[in-house]
Amino acid sequence: MNTSKLVQSQDFSTQLGRFVTDSPSSFHAVGTVGHTLLQAGYTELHEREPWDGITAGNRYFVRRDGSIIAFDVPAGTTGTTPLRIFGAHTDSPALKLKPKSSISSHGFNQVGVEVYGGALFNSFLDRDLKLAGRMVLKSGEEVLVHTGPYLRVPQLAVHLDRTVNRDGLKLDPQKHLQPITGLTGGGEHDVLADLAEIAGVNPEDIAGYDIVTVDAQEPQLIGARKEFLASARLDNLLSTFAGMRAMTELESIEGAPIALFVANDHEEVGSASRSGAAGPFLEDVLTRLYAALGASDEERRRALSGSIVVSSDVGHSIHPNYAERHDPANQPVAGKGPILKINADQRYATDARGAAFWASACAYAGVEYQEFVSNNAMPCGSTIGPITATRLGMTTVDVGVPILSMHSCRELTAVSDPYDLYRAALAVLSPEVPTNV
Repeated sequence: MNTSKLVQSQDFSTQLGRFVTDSPSSFHAVGTVGHTLLQAGYTELHEREPWDGITAGNRYFVRRDGSIIAFDVPAGTTGTTPLRIFGAHTDSPALKLKPKSSISSHGFNQVGVEVYGGALFNSFLDRDLKLAGRMVLKSGEEVLVHTGPYLRVPQLAVHLDRTVNRDGLKLDPQKHLQPITGLTGGGEHDVLADLAEIAGVNPEDIAGYDIVTVDAQEPQLIGARKEFLASARLDNLLSTFAGMRAMTELESIEGAPIALFVANDHEEVGSASRSGAAGPFLEDVLTRLYAALGASDEERRRALSGSIVVSSDVGHSIHPNYAERHDPANQPVAGKGPILKINADQRYATDARGAAFWASACAYAGVEYQEFVSNNAMPCGSTIGPITATRLGMTTVDVGVPILSMHSCRELTAVSDPYDLYRAALAVLSPEVPTNV
């Protein structure tokens, strides 16, 4: 990598790190994206209000819980104008607070948690953690809150588990992942009261909450040449940041496709929620958008048939210590560009037509990309891509960035890859790249 490209990539990854810090939960991420879009001239829509004010030549966004959708409606848009969609997700594996979360045991105050998503259990040990999320008050008001370093899951010392380095670490999530927050001698412990005090609300007014643990360590550039970004929640705030940046820097061109960015919540737990990709959020927005443009149902369906979705989520870089876990021929390397995800069982939605579009977008952006396919003995995960394709019938392609330590409390990316993904996202949304779907 030349020096100029390295400096640009480091700057972009530093900004990505700040975005991660400002977005400790999916709800905070939506708030951060929404604030950025407002500054970029977008108008916020609200689901309970009429959308008859939507007009061509303007930009809008709408939130639903931990999800957000933004779209640019260029001048000249009609009821059959197709979409260019860049999709991501806002949630990450975590430990999530249970009801009756304040507990005590053997002289220690603890919080009761359950595992959210496919977390790599051992990575949450011996890390300073904070809490973040939303509280809903009896009035219906929603309040975002986050602590500083607040809790920790201490690992059992090697002296008390002499076989751990020989036989491996075995963790029971119910017994071994309950964090400690203090000593019982320090007085009555109530985690919700602490969160209420930070948020400036009465704890008795809290009617519900969605609170998760978050790595308290700041993201930072590391490596001999600062070639890596070490950070929590790169899966998938990395793609969320790239999509947000592309939408704020996109040039609106008359007669171009409608550019749309969607960041769904709950991807890590299957997407089956009102704000997840399996829910109706995107379809609801598209139905109301085309209705506001005066499109008939037939015209809207014609528009969707000519649209394309690029679903972006992180993927696996080859691991130098575990190369045998990867496909022997397709081995993406961190720092060598974004990846095109392919799976014969459609766990990724990429097909030949979508792959061709991605190739055109990367060529237009001057970005080299790699292909990823799993080792046959190790089935891959999935993304919002196949779910979105199933719900809406649009051509969909799955892409991303190769990282190390996926689903760890702290993940690792080469700084050049998020920057290249952002450049490719701009090309995806550009009318200069033919869709051909």
